[in-house]
Amino acid sequence: MKAKEPDHEGVVDRDGVRIHYQVFGDGPDTMLFIPPWAIVHSRIYKGQIPWFSDRFRCITYDPRGNGRSDRPPRTEDYSVERYIDDALAVLDATHTDAAILFGLSLGGLFATVLAAHHPARVRAAVLVGSAFTIGQGYPYMTPEHFVARHERFDDWNKYNREYWLREYADFSSFFLGNVSCEPHSTRQLEEAVSWAADTDGETLVRSVEARQIAPPFDMGKTMYESIQCPLLILHGTNDRIQPIARAREAARITGAELVEFEHSGHAPNTRVPARVNALVSEFLERRLGIPSSVRMNAAESGAGRANAAGRRKRALFLSSPIGLGHGRRDLAIARALRQQVPDLSIDWLAQDPVTRLLSANGESIHPLSARLANESQHIESESGEHDLNAFQALRRMDEILVANFMRFQEAVEHGDYDLVIADEAWDVDHFWHEHPTLKRSALAWLTDFVGFVPMPDGGGREAMLTTDYNAEMIGHVESHPHLRDRSIFVGNPDDIVDLSFGEGLPRMRDWIPRHYDFSGYVLGEHPREFGPREALRASLGYRPDERVCIVTVGGSGVGTALIRRVLQAVPLIAPRLPELRTIVVTGPRIDPRSIDAPDGVELRAFVPDLDRHLAACDLAVVQGGLTTCMELAAAGTPFLFFPLRNHFEQNFHVAQRLRNYGAGTRMDYETATPERIAQAMLDALAKPAAFKEVEAHGATRVAGLIAELL
Repeated sequence: MKAKEPDHEGVVDRDGVRIHYQVFGDGPDTMLFIPPWAIVHSRIYKGQIPWFSDRFRCITYDPRGNGRSDRPPRTEDYSVERYIDDALAVLDATHTDAAILFGLSLGGLFATVLAAHHPARVRAAVLVGSAFTIGQGYPYMTPEHFVARHERFDDWNKYNREYWLREYADFSSFFLGNVSCEPHSTRQLEEAVSWAADTDGETLVRSVEARQIAPPFDMGKTMYESIQCPLLILHGTNDRIQPIARAREAARITGAELVEFEHSGHAPNTRVPARVNALVSEFLERRLGIPSSVRMNAAESGAGRANAAGRRKRALFLSSPIGLGHGRRDLAIARALRQQVPDLSIDWLAQDPVTRLLSANGESIHPLSARLANESQHIESESGEHDLNAFQALRRMDEILVANFMRFQEAVEHGDYDLVIADEAWDVDHFWHEHPTLKRSALAWLTDFVGFVPMPDGGGREAMLTTDYNAEMIGHVESHPHLRDRSIFVGNPDDIVDLSFGEGLPRMRDWIPRHYDFSGYVLGEHPREFGPREALRASLGYRPDERVCIVTVGGSGVGTALIRRVLQAVPLIAPRLPELRTIVVTGPRIDPRSIDAPDGVELRAFVPDLDRHLAACDLAVVQGGLTTCMELAAAGTPFLFFPLRNHFEQNFHVAQRLRNYGAGTRMDYETATPERIAQAMLDALAKPAAFKEVEAHGATRVAGLIAELL
């Protein structure tokens, strides 16, 4: 799922060649993102568009040769002059007099040409890994190398006309592997290769051969000397496509600001997008006076709040949007923290449906919450019938995580916070480790699992990928051991799965205790605080003579299939247990009207005090989410849980914890016929639960660990 969809799109016809463009946002200033070489298209800027379109009108377009633009059959249709004319035509079609240009690779060269030869149309230019025409290039990127005859096509001999026409797919993988050459770049490479499949070897051959067509304008040293607008050059020191020496020479001639990315490859805007976005924003504020973020007034940002004794301590709390259980436990932590730090002011950066829960409890929602890209919707888009590869879904959420991190960073830049409390805010943890200079406050990091685990269906590739992601995380923590001011594992050492992080990496039970404090489990509210069970049932409207079963699938929309399967079992139970009352809580993202329920089954969309109902009922049927299962374990309520297929956390981390507490009956959705579900429900109702007691003061322990930071 994209982090942001275009507000407008269109096509400009250039002598019969259709160039497709998109417009995002409606800010007073315009940014034109010029596509690089046609081996990829405009999606290469997905890490930039959601952030900059908050305050700019951002225009992207696909290059002739890829994406939704045409692939003309003649070599001359790919000349530099044609590409420059395409950019000007898109500016004209979008009624743009002048724009800030952002160009990667060949797009950087085109931005340079526009700045020199069409200065009235260019306010400033950002050149990333730019294909400069001065200085010495790599020998394997020369016209002679491109047409040379080779006996073997290995390594850079693949940059060759004959090879592209025969083995384009292998060349594109090789070339793009050298573009994204940094460690832990599997996602960037995987996606770029998919974009490269939108064109072909013949088209790229024409685009290279057309570079020999001399344009009717200078592209030598004189061109660079003539540029008057502000320039920002971003270049990796390990760029294997365009040497860093060329960027240094261009910066010397033009007076451009040059930022070198140590050990980075050709496309830092894809590998380190948060740092690139921050640098570009600061450059535009410094040189053009355009604010680096959407400014909020003091009331919105919360800045300046004080009590009579002086400035209040301030915290920004990030609560995971995947399920409401995180919201309930985070509320408990916030309440306990306020008891220990009475003057503490807390703002929440969160998403629906968590914001509904927080608002109902009188909490302060940060206004930037409304601009967060929807993570729950992405998770739903990745799911199948009771099937969610959580690891792959998280990988493919990279665009959303970048966008949400930038909005988080905006909040901390202007919020004057003493502390960030991040409950599984993966984007914050990742990007602050990647760019420690962006850190603006103390960081308390909370999680109830550590480590990706490959699922059998993913085979060897998924095992390689999870190992790579785990290795990156371990490297982050060990390279910057003090970036997290407090790392808290919401649980106990026995809750850690007895597995390795991957081949060549440490075991989880060895590594995690060295880097985390343990709080025990944290409940929103322990069921012992609800009072006598009989009184609780009466207060919720449950009669003494009925047995109550609650079916709930959390705050996402992934659970529709499970609800329908369970409802097929309900009529099979009725003759044997007529006093059973079944209540289905669909959650805020599943429309109850979409569920065809048997007579007598009650459907509810949203129950804010669901934990109390789970403590009062006689049986629950749930997915394998940790927070709901642990609420049931703490209440001593018998329950069936159905881990989502391919969901590593539910199948490994949650299952391990439930074994520790002797809680719940694990069910396999694939083999769970309505008849088997009905029998399992009857069996669970027939025997009392004997679970290990769940900790009652976890929130207080977490609050104590966090309070030390204040």
